[in-house]
Amino acid sequence: MLTAQDKMALVKGASFSLANATSAKRTLALENVAKLLLERTDEIIAANQLDLDRGAKADMTKSTIDRIRLDAKRISSISDSVLKVSALPDVLGNVIRGMTLPNALQISQVRVPLGVIGVIYEARPNVTIDIAVLAIKSGNAVVLRGGRDAQSSNEVLVKLLQDALSLAELNADSIHTLDEFGREGAQEMMNAVGLIDVLIPRGGAGLIQTVVQESKVPVIQTGDGVVHIFIDETARLDWSVEILHNAKVQRPSVCNAVETLLVHEKAVDRILPAILQRLTADGVVIHGDEKTREIYAAAEVATEDDWHAEYHDLDLAVRVVADIDEALEHIAKYSTKHTESIITENIENAERFLAEVDASTVMVNASTRFTDGGEFGFGAEVGISTQKLHARGPMGILELTSTKWLVRGAGQTRA
Repeated sequence: MLTAQDKMALVKGASFSLANATSAKRTLALENVAKLLLERTDEIIAANQLDLDRGAKADMTKSTIDRIRLDAKRISSISDSVLKVSALPDVLGNVIRGMTLPNALQISQVRVPLGVIGVIYEARPNVTIDIAVLAIKSGNAVVLRGGRDAQSSNEVLVKLLQDALSLAELNADSIHTLDEFGREGAQEMMNAVGLIDVLIPRGGAGLIQTVVQESKVPVIQTGDGVVHIFIDETARLDWSVEILHNAKVQRPSVCNAVETLLVHEKAVDRILPAILQRLTADGVVIHGDEKTREIYAAAEVATEDDWHAEYHDLDLAVRVVADIDEALEHIAKYSTKHTESIITENIENAERFLAEVDASTVMVNASTRFTDGGEFGFGAEVGISTQKLHARGPMGILELTSTKWLVRGAGQTRA
C-alpha cells in the first residue's frame, strides 16, 4: 500500500511532464472529465449516498449535508463548469513583459505553473473537480485531502480524473488524494517541503488557521466569510429586500452568504421590517441588537459572538448603525476580508465604501453571492483568497501560475 509520502512523490514526479504538456492535451483531459462526469453520474451518486448516510448517522448539520450532496443536476452543472474552464484561453507561456537590454540581451517574463498544489478542504466533493480542472488547465499537479465526510465521493471522482488524464495520454499520477490517511494525511501535506510547492486550505476558520499556523509549506490563505451588507439611508427598498434574501437564503452554507446586516438608523422604519418579514418567512433566525429588537421582538439577543459568526445556516446578525462611519468601523473590526457590500443610491457613499473597505471583493448594490470564480468568468475556483500576497479574491487559472524570466544572449558577459 502506498504511503502519503509515496503518493506525493508520484505527484511531484508527474508534475514536470504535466507542466510541459501541450495545451491541446490539457484541454482534451478536461473534455474527458466533463464527459465522464455525465457517463458515471449513477456511480457518483451511489458513492455520494454512502457519505450522506454516514453523515445522517453522525448527526451532521443540514448545511454540511447540503455541501456534501451530489445529484444529477449538480453533477451536470459541474460538467458544464469543466467545459467552461477548458474553453478559457491558455495562459502558460504568455509573455507578461519583455525587453532588450543595451548589451543586446533579450529578456522576457513568462507565465509558468506553480508546480504541485496541495489543497486541504472539507465536505465539498464538487471542490475536488473544481480544483483538479483548474490545476490541469494551468499545468499544475495536485495533492488533495478532502476529508472523510465526503471520502466515498472523492474516491470515485479522483479515479474519474485519473482516467480522464490517461485518456488524454497524460500522467494519471498528476492527481492523488490523501483522504484515506485522515488528519495524518493533512499533517503530511503541511510538512511536505520539496514535494508540495504551495498549500491552499479551503474550509472553516479552524481548518484554515491550523494550516496557516502549522504548515511548513507556503500557504495561500482562503477565508472564512463573515460577510456584511450595509443598507444606507438612500437604499432602494426593492433592491434591499431582494439582495438580502438572495445573499442569505439562496445557499446559506457557502462562504459568500451574508452573515451580518448593518442598517442606517434613518432607513430602519422604511426598509428593515420588509427585509425581516421576507427573511423570517423562509426560516431565517434573526440575532438583533436592541434597536433591531424594537422592530422585531422575536429576534434573539445578539451577542459579541454573533458579530464574529460565520453561521453557514439560516441565521443573520442585524445591527442598526448611526451612519456610514459606524458601518465602516464595524466592518473593519469584524470583517474576515472576504466580501462586503453596500446598498445605496448615494454615489459619494458608494465610492467611499469601495475605497475604504479592506476586503478581497467590495460591492455596490449587488448580492454577495456573486463572489465566485464561476460568476467572475473563471469557470470555477480553487478558493477565495483573503490575503494580499500572490492572489486575492476568487482564484482561477491565472492565480495558479507564477512567472520565470527567460534570458537569451549571444556571448555577453558582465563587466
